[in-house]
This record gives sequence, C-alpha cells and structure tokens, in this order.
Amino acid sequence: MKNLINMATVTFLTLVSSVVIAAPDTTPAQQLQFWSVQAGSPGQSARGKAFFLAKHGKDLSCASCHSESPLGSGKHASTGKAIAPLAPAANPESLTDTARINKWFRRNCNDVLARECTPQEKADVIAFLSSLKR
Repeated sequence: MKNLINMATVTFLTLVSSVVIAAPDTTPAQQLQFWSVQAGSPGQSARGKAFFLAKHGKDLSCASCHSESPLGSGKHASTGKAIAPLAPAANPESLTDTARINKWFRRNCNDVLARECTPQEKADVIAFLSSLKR
C-alpha cells in the first residue's frame, strides 16, 4: 500500500511540475521572423494595425474583443470574458507559446474572417503588436 501511495504521489508531482515548469518556447521576434519567412516578405506594422482595426466579413475586427489598443485588456464580444493585453510590452507572456499562438490565430481568424489568416496577415499583426510601447 505504501508503494502504491508513493507511486501515486510521484505521478501527481510529475504531472503538476510539467504544467508549472512549462516555459515559453518562442519570442515575439522569433514569431515575426517565422511568419515573415512563411509569407515571403517582412511583416509590416502599419498594415498589421490596419488589419487589426478593420471590420471584416462578419462585421468584426480583432479590436472588437481585444480593444483598439492591444496595450490594454479586452473583453470577448459575446461572452464578456476578460482578455489579457496582446501587446508584448503590456503582457510579457504574449506571443511566447507557439501552440497558443497557432490555436488563437486559427480560432480568431475563423471568427473574424470566416477563414484562416494568411501568413502575411499573421506577420503583419505580430509586427504591429511588437511595435507597441508603453
């Protein structure tokens, strides 16, 4: 019985530590570089800002939930759930987890555009978000 409890404890601690220790696997600059290469041209902050603020096919924009200033918190347009700032200058964790970036680009682009964002759109938005300073 003691061995079973010890094994359960070790398993639990291993699972908890893997969640707690999960470290960022990228930086905003690395993401910008990656998507710029995928697009075949550098991300442009001005184009990213225009894209972020523009209303698209579903009459939504990125700013509909993330606010016009990605330096501040946002609020989901339909659920009201709080959203952390997108700009790395205001949220150091932003754009540091590749899996989260890919998940949220896929989900949000489909919600706003009714399609996946292009690599150029992703590079431009990341360039815009990375250019913002407090």
